[in-house]
Amino acid sequence: MKLLFSTRDLEIGGRPVEGFPLLIDDECMPLQPAQNFLLHALLESGSMRSKLTWEAVGRRLYDYFAFLNANGLAWDQTNAPIGASPLSRYRDWSAGELKLAPRTINKRLSLVVRFYEWASQRGYIASLPFSDRQIRAHGKHGMLAHVKTGGATVERASVLLREYRSPIKFLTNHQVQVCRQHLHNPSHRLLFELMLQSGLRSCEARTFPAKYVFDPAGRKGLVEGQVIRMDLSPQDLSIKFERPRSVDLPWRLMEELNAYKNLERELRKSRGGGDPDALVLTAYGSEMARTSVVGLFGELSKRVGFPVTAHMLRHTYATYTLAALRKSPSFMGEPLLYVRDRLGHSDVQTTAEYLHLINQLEAQLVLAHEDFVDGIFGDGNAA
Repeated sequence: MKLLFSTRDLEIGGRPVEGFPLLIDDECMPLQPAQNFLLHALLESGSMRSKLTWEAVGRRLYDYFAFLNANGLAWDQTNAPIGASPLSRYRDWSAGELKLAPRTINKRLSLVVRFYEWASQRGYIASLPFSDRQIRAHGKHGMLAHVKTGGATVERASVLLREYRSPIKFLTNHQVQVCRQHLHNPSHRLLFELMLQSGLRSCEARTFPAKYVFDPAGRKGLVEGQVIRMDLSPQDLSIKFERPRSVDLPWRLMEELNAYKNLERELRKSRGGGDPDALVLTAYGSEMARTSVVGLFGELSKRVGFPVTAHMLRHTYATYTLAALRKSPSFMGEPLLYVRDRLGHSDVQTTAEYLHLINQLEAQLVLAHEDFVDGIFGDGNAA
């Protein structure tokens, strides 16, 4: 079986649908009823219109059915002995052989649980291959979580694993400098700095449009050294949940982006012959793929001798920016809300996790990173 993503040639309801996940079975036909579930879950839900969400959901469901296919299991086998259902075996395989984190496994399981509930409602199966258990309600739950609220407790599918929140991982100032010493590719170096100094997600940094970049010295209304406010639109780049937001770019970073745009990017673009929208290009003039960015940080981790991921750069930005703004006598806003808005969090509780981290940090660790945050907030205000 295969997972494909549609082009604009696919029309649903009279309109083109690009980037929609297509599950194809071994006979080169749509894998049913899973494909119908995707149509229901992704096209009827107003909160799941993002192509990034489509891709994530498609890959999670494909992973489950590919496991069933490889092991000769039927998805609708609901009368298996306790602990031996296809869903339980998939969970145990993910935890045992793949050694995935409980949170990652639960994200995949939650979608599959929702698929089974949908299939049961439509008569594809007579019973669910799992039961529910009562747990105490706390925190928040993702959009795909199998949760039925009811006072102080919620019902949760018993197949889901118990999660323990792992500490937020970020880079120290020394580790940042070590990474910079090992980033020799101009495109890789620029992606690193863009995520580190603005808090952009990986998908946002690699699709950051060239048209957003300019020479700050030649732009009227800007004062040299100030932070530059940049409005991000889902029409121009990939943004999670397609939610517009604003980020602040340091003056020096904008100068670096502009220099890359006018020199290195033009050279790379000439090798490809196309006219890509993204600022950062590969050596062959094409936009960087998600897998390329993952590979970039995998290789960087090997060279520097410690783990480095794109999301760690986002954590690094958030942690030290929040710490610096809380100490800054000149910052007049609410630091927590500022960081929330820059990161694009929908809930301030998510951002508050960095606040808890700061309170646990040793003072010298925060102080050691002040040169980094001073370069962002030291001299000016957001434009």
